[in-house]
Amino acid sequence: MIRSASTTFLPAKPHPLRGYLYIAAAALCFGISATLGRAAFTGRLLAGAPGLRSIDPLILAQTRTTFSLLLLAPFLWWRRGWLGMALPRGDFSRCLVLGVLGVAASNYFYYFAIQKTNVAVAIILQYTAPVWVLLYMVARGRQRASAQRVSSVALAVLGCALSIGIVGSGRFNLNAAGVAAALVAALAFAFYNVGGHDLLTRHDHWRILVYVLLGSALFWLVVNPPWKIVAAGYSAAEWLFLLVFAVISVLVPYLFYFAGLQHLDATRAIVTSCLEPVFSILIAALALGELVRPVQVAGIVLVLLATVLVQLPNGREAEPAIFEPIE
Repeated sequence: MIRSASTTFLPAKPHPLRGYLYIAAAALCFGISATLGRAAFTGRLLAGAPGLRSIDPLILAQTRTTFSLLLLAPFLWWRRGWLGMALPRGDFSRCLVLGVLGVAASNYFYYFAIQKTNVAVAIILQYTAPVWVLLYMVARGRQRASAQRVSSVALAVLGCALSIGIVGSGRFNLNAAGVAAALVAALAFAFYNVGGHDLLTRHDHWRILVYVLLGSALFWLVVNPPWKIVAAGYSAAEWLFLLVFAVISVLVPYLFYFAGLQHLDATRAIVTSCLEPVFSILIAALALGELVRPVQVAGIVLVLLATVLVQLPNGREAEPAIFEPIE
């Protein structure tokens, strides 16, 4: 493991606008994949097509990271070689932990929460993650609880609640296990934002993503070994869907998301990620003709306002450099 190789591909300096665009692109992909995931989970994927049925949430969570790893890793190792992909042992271990406690946990517990409650409850509880990130950053002394940051986080969470139509819709289904799972998903989401940002101060996002996906894939192999997957008897059409779903829901958005974390701090990145439910609603309206209610429009406006507010410069304190020297 060679430390000097790990800094080769870092950007010369943070570019906040580029970071916001990357995170927004990731949120768009997540919004598209949310619609596909719900279709696969409920068995309504390509209705009428032969050989397609409901796909187990565990398989959905496992294959999306495993297929992404199998597509990305060989390409990067071919282009860069082993030395070009090397990481210090400590950061390699952190990537594996991030893959398990961040990516795998957030994916699985989110799907579990949907199964036990409903999509609305799962989304709104998962998108309390900006609150946990801000609390952590303040507790560690990395950021101040400025009025601007607190307002941005509050507007983002409230906007998510309104945009998914949870207000006035009666869609609460507060199953205790489902609520607990959604909160765990939120904490895992917050964890990989903070942990991912720390790793990305030292290494480029391609390298970090490969080892994070490796950690997640190895964990799923232990939880659900290959022979159990084969025994499920999925058809060729279902495997094709799982491959496409992996690219749309993990490979492309995570590349964008980790690229964005190289330019933004964890609080700004996770607030911007709240665009995901906004994109989900707009996609459903355009593709499926679903009606967008006024309260949802208000929620969309609040999320957009939070995204703009969190990126405004804070005149009362100088922002710390995103890339700090490594001792």
